[in-house]
Formats: sequence, structure tokens, C-alpha cells
Amino acid sequence: MYTRQRRRRTAPSAPVSIYEVHLGSWRRGPDNRFLSWDELAEQLPAYAAELGFTHVELLPIAEHPFDGSWGYQVTGMFAPTRRFGDPAGLARLVAACHARGLGVILDWVPAHFPADDFGLASFDGGPLYEYADPREGFHQDWNTLIFNFGRAEVCDFLVASALYWIERWGVDGLRVDAVASMLYRDYSRAEGQWLPNVHGGRENLEAIALLRRVNQLIHAEAPGAVTMAEESTAWPGVTRPSTDGGLGFDYKWNLGWMHDSLAYMRQDPIHRKHHHDQLMFSIVYAFDERFVLPLSHDEVVHGKGSLLGKMPGDRWQQFANLRAYFGFMWAHPGKKLLFMGGELGQRREWNHDRGLDWDLLESDSEGAEHRGVQLLIRDLNRLYCSRPALHELDCAAEGFEWVVSDDYDQSVLVFLRKDSAGASVLVACNFTPVPRHDYRVGVPGSSAWIERLNSDDSRYGGSGIGNGPGELVSEAIPTHGHARSIVLTLPPLATIILEPS
Repeated sequence: MYTRQRRRRTAPSAPVSIYEVHLGSWRRGPDNRFLSWDELAEQLPAYAAELGFTHVELLPIAEHPFDGSWGYQVTGMFAPTRRFGDPAGLARLVAACHARGLGVILDWVPAHFPADDFGLASFDGGPLYEYADPREGFHQDWNTLIFNFGRAEVCDFLVASALYWIERWGVDGLRVDAVASMLYRDYSRAEGQWLPNVHGGRENLEAIALLRRVNQLIHAEAPGAVTMAEESTAWPGVTRPSTDGGLGFDYKWNLGWMHDSLAYMRQDPIHRKHHHDQLMFSIVYAFDERFVLPLSHDEVVHGKGSLLGKMPGDRWQQFANLRAYFGFMWAHPGKKLLFMGGELGQRREWNHDRGLDWDLLESDSEGAEHRGVQLLIRDLNRLYCSRPALHELDCAAEGFEWVVSDDYDQSVLVFLRKDSAGASVLVACNFTPVPRHDYRVGVPGSSAWIERLNSDDSRYGGSGIGNGPGELVSEAIPTHGHARSIVLTLPPLATIILEPS
């Protein structure tokens, strides 16, 4: 029964909305101590479920010596970290998530490991787990060692680790970190600092074989469990079955969408008309893979600032931009991932040494705006999950249609999302602070339409401009390739979502 639930929960046609969490800094206890597994089990699943997320994704919880690595420099590939207490508590956290209807995904790190002498480095006095030649075995970006993917015993060790987290702890999938660094022998290396493969190429054939094997075995031994790739290049077929020449992952992070859309949102609205293509380009390749749209921890650290801090304008415009961006993201094809703190509209960037700024929600003077962002995320998740048009064809071109893509001057985008039964949802985004009145758009069918979500709603901290609770009756005025059309009010810096009434 649970296998069927797991399959339904992660299928390409299912709504998948992931809350990414670093357990050590989601909340802290008195004296800034870590919460225990059981304290996390009591608080985290209830919170994520109340906000409508379908999954939680945990930054690596395998044992690691350095807090500042966030878990990505692992020394214990089979050991839950002791930071949160006895390992049995992890099983209780996973069970608590499942009891709330949440799937659990773990970050898994087979790309590299730290060079600490108490770990796997030079385990028997020589290069046992790592490549011997530093041109293969040393990762220059992270000062770490690279597993010897050409050694059968090392690959067996890594495959066993992947299966262990799923079989022993009952998690529902793995997000594989830094896949691009595994695929290419010349990853982040200058000429002369890498060794080619046996054919003289740059591909790491042994790592490719390992990834395919991991995916095949997980799908065979744990039906319904998923694997997701953090892969930042244009490597073809990341989510194609390995039997068809692909890597066999279920989903790939769409880092291109993330980079382009955030670059657009950083622009002052007066200049956005010159960058209109940055929001549109992702649709060109949106259905080449099964994608997750990630606003992950990597975007809110190392001086990048918070999501709110990336938004231009005064305080009101920053919040309005962020709400409009979230609306665009949740309506865009692809599964969703949001790192903790984004739902609060947190102003400072993430700090792994302290908890999130939960007090923002309680402030009398500013709390309403932060509570508004949190409420919007809840409502977006609920709408996304309840409307098949917003998720069923996330990975299929048939589920998307441009209505208005060429309104550069007004920075407006309008598109339709569709389900397999023919139902449609209309999405309109206005990325300027100027309301657009009497904006006519073509619509399918003859039904009246009604506004279901407006990121400028006063409940979210917006101005309250919109299309009201009433019906928008379509008229027999051909527009945008449709026989009928409706007239909209587009709120400033806002995304609105409508459906037939």
C-alpha cells in the first residue's frame, strides 16, 4: 500500500512541491542549541503540511565533521549525524512526515568526500577510496577528494549507501548533489589539470555507469522512490531511462530557469522590457527533461542575499515583486522547490549557525507583510495541488500555451496551463508597478472566468487591485488566436490565476 502511495506522490503527473530544510538552522532551541530529532518531528511536518507542501527535502544528514559544509562533506555515508540525538529519532521524524502526508527526500553526496585523516582519505595508507592521481582525485573547488568511480568496490560502497537511506530509514527519494562534477573529467579544471577517458574524451564514463546503476537499483528495489539530479549543464537525457541511453533520474533541477528568472527579477521594472526573453526562454526547453524549479539554499548564501533582498524597489515593491515571482513560479511548468525562509520573506541571507527569523511573523509593524508571503505560499500550494491543470502535465508540452508573450513594453506575460481532460487555468503576470486596466486576452471556450488567486490581494500585503469576486464574461471578440476573449485588470507587480467559473 505504501509503495502505491509513494508512486502516486512522486509521479510526473502528481503535484510535487518541496520544502527544502537544513535541520540545524530551521529552528534552534534555548541557548541556540540544535533541536532533537523528536523536537523536529513534532514541529516540522505539521508546519510543512499546513503550508501545503507535498515533500520535505533535507540537506545532508549523514555524519559530517564541519557544520559550515551544511552536510555536503560527508565522512559517514551510512551514519545519521549525532547532532540531533540517537539515530532512531530519524526514523521517528520520517514517520511523522509520512503521517502528515509528506514525502521525504534526502540530499546524497557521492561526488566527493573530505580529506580529513579520520575519514575515508588514504584509508589504508594509500588511495583506497579516491583516485590516486590528483588530476582525477582532487576537487579544486571544495578541496575535497573524488571517489574512484572506476573501482568496483568503491561503486558497491556508494550503491549500498544510496539504498541504505531508503531501505533502512524509509525515505522516499534522493537528491544527488553536484552531478555535473561527476559527469565531466574537466569539471572546473584548466587545460592540463585533468585526464581524458579511455577514448580521449572529457566524460567520466565510470561515474556515468555508477549513476545509471544507482538509479536502476533504486527503482528496482524501492518502487516509487525517486532520484533527482542537481545537474547544471546541458547534458542530454538526465531523466531519460538508462535503458534508452539516459542517466535514469526521475527529475532534474532546472538551474537555467532559476538563473534566468532571478536575473530578470533583479532588474528595475523600468528596464525589464529589455530582458523579457529571460522569462520566456525556459519554455523552449521546459519539456526536454522532467524538471524541478529550484529556489534552493545555494541562492541565499555567500553574499547573494535573501530572495526578498534580490528584489528591486522600496519595501512595498520588494514584497510585491517577491509575491509576483512566487506566483509565476508556481504557475510555470515544473515541480517546485523552495528553501526554508523563502516563505517568510526573510530579509537576511541564510546563516547555518542560527535559526530562521521567526519573529518577523510576530512584529506588529512589519509582520503583516511577512505573514502575507507565508499565506501566499500556502494558497499557491493548495491551488497547485487541487487544480490538475497546474500540475498534471508539468512535464508535457501539451500542458502549456502562450497567450501573450510579446508584450515587452508593458512586461506582461499571459499563458494557459492545461490538464489531460481539457480543463484550463489562465495565468497573467504584470512585472511593472503600473496597473494595466482593460487588458484584453484571448481565452478558450465560452465560459465565464473567475480570479482564483491574486498575489496583490490585500490579504498578502498587496494593494487589493484585481478582478473582484465576480465572473468575467467572455465576449465573441477574437484575440490571441482564440475566438473569444475577456478583459482583465492586471494589478501592479502581480501574478493572477483564473479559471472557468
